[in-house]
Amino acid sequence: MPPRVYEVTFTGQADRTLCAQFDDCEISLGPDTTTLRAELADHAAFSGLVQRMAGLGLEIIHLRLVTPVPSAAASGSGYGQDAIGQ
Repeated sequence: MPPRVYEVTFTGQADRTLCAQFDDCEISLGPDTTTLRAELADHAAFSGLVQRMAGLGLEIIHLRLVTPVPSAAASGSGYGQDAIGQ
């Protein structure tokens, strides 16, 4: 399975110390949120990222699959799928 890109948003703005915990991700700060963007090799890597965030007590408010699922790409759908939303 090819790697997939995910975006995970949590409440609050990450400070430098928290950002250092996710140096393997692109980090975007919003007014009251932080979004991590990561290319992950498989579902285990995705689960590990979510567990890492939960272990730090972060409140995840949105998960999004950015890259398509290969079978959906052939039909023209599957891009920007929300995994969990508000």
